[in-house]
Amino acid sequence: MATLLHRLGLASVRHRILVTIAWLVALAAVGVGAATLSGDTAHSFKIPGQESTTALTLMKERFGEASAGATVQVVLEAPAGQKITDPANAAKVAGIVADLSRLPGAVSASNPLDPKAPTVSRDQAAAYSAVRYQVQPSEVTDEQREAVTAAVERARASGLTVDARGEALSNPADIGGASEILGVVVALIVLALTYGSLVAAGMNLLTAIAGVGIGAAGILTLTGFTELQSTTPILAVMLGLAVGIDYALFIITRFRHELRRGLSVDAAAAMAVGTAGAAVVTAGLTVVIALVGLSVVGIPFLSEMGIAAAVTIVIAVLVAITLVPAILGFVGRRALPRKVRDVPLGDDGGVPDGRGFIRGWARLVTQQRWLSLIAAVAALAVIAIPFFSMKTTLAQRAPEGSTQARAQAIIDSRFGPGVSSPLLVLIDGPAAVEYAPQVQKHLTKVLPKGTLVLPPQPNQDASAALVTIIPATGPEDDRTVDVVHEIRDSVDDTEGADVYVTGNTAVSIDVSQKLNDALPVYLALVVGLAFVLLVLVFRSLLVPVVGVLGFLLTIGAAFGATVAVFQWGWAADAVNAGSTGPILSLAPIIIVGILFGLAMDYQVFLVSRMHEAHAHGAAPREAIVTGFRQAAPVVIAAATIMFAVFAAFVPEGNDTIKPIAFALAVGIAFDAFIVRMVAVPAALALLGRSAWWLPSWLRWLPELDVEGAALERHPPVVDPVPSHSEPYATSV
Repeated sequence: MATLLHRLGLASVRHRILVTIAWLVALAAVGVGAATLSGDTAHSFKIPGQESTTALTLMKERFGEASAGATVQVVLEAPAGQKITDPANAAKVAGIVADLSRLPGAVSASNPLDPKAPTVSRDQAAAYSAVRYQVQPSEVTDEQREAVTAAVERARASGLTVDARGEALSNPADIGGASEILGVVVALIVLALTYGSLVAAGMNLLTAIAGVGIGAAGILTLTGFTELQSTTPILAVMLGLAVGIDYALFIITRFRHELRRGLSVDAAAAMAVGTAGAAVVTAGLTVVIALVGLSVVGIPFLSEMGIAAAVTIVIAVLVAITLVPAILGFVGRRALPRKVRDVPLGDDGGVPDGRGFIRGWARLVTQQRWLSLIAAVAALAVIAIPFFSMKTTLAQRAPEGSTQARAQAIIDSRFGPGVSSPLLVLIDGPAAVEYAPQVQKHLTKVLPKGTLVLPPQPNQDASAALVTIIPATGPEDDRTVDVVHEIRDSVDDTEGADVYVTGNTAVSIDVSQKLNDALPVYLALVVGLAFVLLVLVFRSLLVPVVGVLGFLLTIGAAFGATVAVFQWGWAADAVNAGSTGPILSLAPIIIVGILFGLAMDYQVFLVSRMHEAHAHGAAPREAIVTGFRQAAPVVIAAATIMFAVFAAFVPEGNDTIKPIAFALAVGIAFDAFIVRMVAVPAALALLGRSAWWLPSWLRWLPELDVEGAALERHPPVVDPVPSHSEPYATSV
């Protein structure tokens, strides 16, 4: 692989103009595609084949599109001491409903004071009007959402408390913003400090942005042909930008090293791709496998997220091994700080001898290995404690202080927490209308006290009927989950009538259960993959064990911190969490997949240097110190950049992205600065020579040269090229 990549790097730098133009054309092409062909994205999560999802499809067929369309509940509350049914307030309500019925896109707005179907609280202090749309929530336009907000503002002039909630008000996720730009700025600062050169830092950042731009624009173009989740492009941008910057960092760092060794620009770029590029390809492949592996759980929207993010990673790798060396050909020796451009590299590899902080840290950790290992494991174990109380849900909570949150609070206090998320029992078939009253009567008897079972509502041709159930508890309460299971367990299909339980709450319960069941399977898959990969890379059994255990510590601590902030509410204001409660169901499995790939990146980059030093004859502890000294600075810079990029999506991200971005940011910090900088070197120092032991019956395994050691032992001869094609090959 190293030889092939060396040839690719040499071809890219020698044909730098052609390579650069090709990438710019690709960026322009997908950009035009995104601008002209992109469509809407989905904001709801459904799993085909689930009972609740099947029932929603049937409802559309039996009751029309509006039955499953987007809704907005406009909540009206009378001033203290008054009733919403007082004549003066009733007149105001009638005027507000008339205004709501004229909203663009709305097919109806119910009158809460209608005697036939009142929606008034028991104390008559509040009521709500249901505004229905024929389209799905993702198809409600920004103009229609703004019209609802404007109508609510006008209604408040009446003196009533008026707020609105509902899936139709959910805003789509946006790509780009002030916080994301801040993350890029932090990345640029870290790169500038790492390189000591603004030219190298800017080049690194621009190539990463080009790669992620192609990936994001390609995904947006696909939305014109197929429906993707709104979080898919955001996730791809977040991950693609982070790894794109890091992969270019590894290539450029090695390029600078080779320049100071005395190689020409072309030869240095080729050697950088052949050595560091091999590690980049291995690391990228690991992330891709982890993301594509999300498909094994059999959840379509999760598969599409994983595949889209994986494509962005592939583009980042291709940019790193083709566009980066091409641009390096233009930059030449200006990638080095001016003061060292003419300073030859010493035999120490350009790393200060023994007196630097990194080397001192490595010696301290390996000398105090028991204390270091125990302290690292104990710290992460304590942070992981909240993980064991993690709860998940598919329901997205409104930010505190928003009109949605205020409307929800009024409904919960005046009507009960189950009113906003009713359960729907669909009876479908020729005998549905006849069987529905029996279902209602049975459920009234068996369901918990306080649960309201409304009379069945047949459709026009009497081929189906709906029984609405108002639980006494909210959608995130375990007792509501029990109600769903009780309905399914106690109501059987009959001849000519099939019974389904659906509604947003039932869909959330079904999807959450599916995701929770899939998480252990997926975790076992990625842990097994990590073990096999590390055995191949390091030709050792104990090093992979250390790597896998370190990954599990990272996952536990990342989940623990996320639960503490987003579920328990600790320091929620500090990160602008917006709202607290159960973690979004799809977050854990996505976090496991991404953190696995990134953790294995750091393990490969760090431990491969230790392995190389040991292979060259260094004593076990000295090999750890030498490898740590060489790799740790780059790993620290890469982790800092990745932390900044992920953290930037937390303060202003949508509710789906916030906990994922937070978990990835803290997970990267825990993995890079505690697991890889403390726990791994301490554990390897404890193992000594046995860390690199491989049983004889496994020595047939292929050797993966992720550091390009073969190229260093037998460096290929790079034929000189005319000076005009290498304008910066000499010192400037």
